[in-house]
Amino acid sequence: MTHWTTTPITADLVRGALDLVATDRGLLPQRLPAWARAQLPDEATAEAVARPAGVRLALRTAATQLEVDVVRTRTTTSTPAGPGPLPPDGVYDLLVDGVLVARSTASGGDVVEVDPATGAAELRRGPVGSVRFRHLPPGEKDVEVWLPHTEITTLVALRADAPTAASTAPAARRTWVHHGGATGAGADSPSSTWTALAAALGGVELVDLGFDGAAHLDPFTARALRGTPADVISLEVGRDVVAGDTLRRRSFGPALHGFLDTVREGHPDAPLLVVSPLGDPDLEELPATSAHDAAAGRLSLRACREVVSEVLGQRAADDPQLFLLDGLDLHDPVDEGDAPFDHQRDRGLDHHRVAERFARGLFSPGAPFAA
Repeated sequence: MTHWTTTPITADLVRGALDLVATDRGLLPQRLPAWARAQLPDEATAEAVARPAGVRLALRTAATQLEVDVVRTRTTTSTPAGPGPLPPDGVYDLLVDGVLVARSTASGGDVVEVDPATGAAELRRGPVGSVRFRHLPPGEKDVEVWLPHTEITTLVALRADAPTAASTAPAARRTWVHHGGATGAGADSPSSTWTALAAALGGVELVDLGFDGAAHLDPFTARALRGTPADVISLEVGRDVVAGDTLRRRSFGPALHGFLDTVREGHPDAPLLVVSPLGDPDLEELPATSAHDAAAGRLSLRACREVVSEVLGQRAADDPQLFLLDGLDLHDPVDEGDAPFDHQRDRGLDHHRVAERFARGLFSPGAPFAA
């Protein structure tokens, strides 16, 4: 019979979250602090912030069996026939000494049903589920359990067949804080997003503040970045602004200046990279479809890249640690190798390719983020 040791889940076991909220069922990781979440404009942004992309348990243990009790929260829409289909199960990755050795999913959990006509949401509470990992290699080791980047997760309990403590292995690593739009769209699992892969290649600790559809140069996000410890920082800007039409050409440049000013207040000398939008055929030339929109300054991705380049050019002389990366150098779906462009096949990111390009350009010797 397995003898289980229960370890309380405390802040020192959790990496990648800016806050841990105590609920009636456990600890809810959040990727913005409470004061910033009080300023969120809508539920969609709140959900994006609550999805724990890049958040993981970091443990030191000799255990060969490990269980984590969780409450997952998934969202669906209501239809005249009843609730719509639920999204696929979120994936939990288990890494041993930095190597992926197992994946698992949870059962149970809560469901939020949203009425698309009114926006009203109804919460249906479900049971606590367990994520189980068996056959870990013997001996003392550093173990990471990466939480799903696609669903909200409340951490309830941690059990193992040997004592477990917080890992100290990454203590000497530098911290990379990244903010932008969705960094995990299309990734198979949380440790295979391009940011997680690039962090592994660069040997840095990741704080992923990529908010799916919710990166709009909001001042509260800039202030959160200002107060977050970081050795190197990157910002992917513009894609969500274009998709949501939340800023026009007149306001986008000043908003980017203000965002950078705020980040620099907390990190005056850290290498700071701004990445212009990655390629997306649907958004490259959006204003061309409407003369009125174009005249009103509605941004396309192409126009957005122009503004980003202009802003960084204006700041370059006074900020030698500020760098620009053209997003098309990471992902250009119209020019990915020699194969002809296939609109459906190439719409999503190749996370491994993006990570390799980012790491090669930023973390290699002599590059802006090199140790």
